[in-house]
Amino acid sequence: MLIGVVKGTVHSTINHPFYDGHKLLIVARVGLEGEEQDAYLIAVDTVGAGVGETVLLIDEGGSARQVVANPDAPLRSVIVGIVDAVELN
Repeated sequence: MLIGVVKGTVHSTINHPFYDGHKLLIVARVGLEGEEQDAYLIAVDTVGAGVGETVLLIDEGGSARQVVANPDAPLRSVIVGIVDAVELN
């Protein structure tokens, strides 16, 4: 799993039918100290996340398809939680 910050949304008029009714978000990956990294993902939102929120992501196709309960879904990354706090010891 990964932590990221939602930076924006992706809109598409022509897409695979799976994406109809699913919100796609651009998510910047975040390091342990909360710093944004150069890497980003486009992920299907399953929790109602919005721009500026810190989120928990799965970035592995098989697990992502289990979350959306569709073994044929053409996706890799999915948002599975909104992070309230991160505590490092």
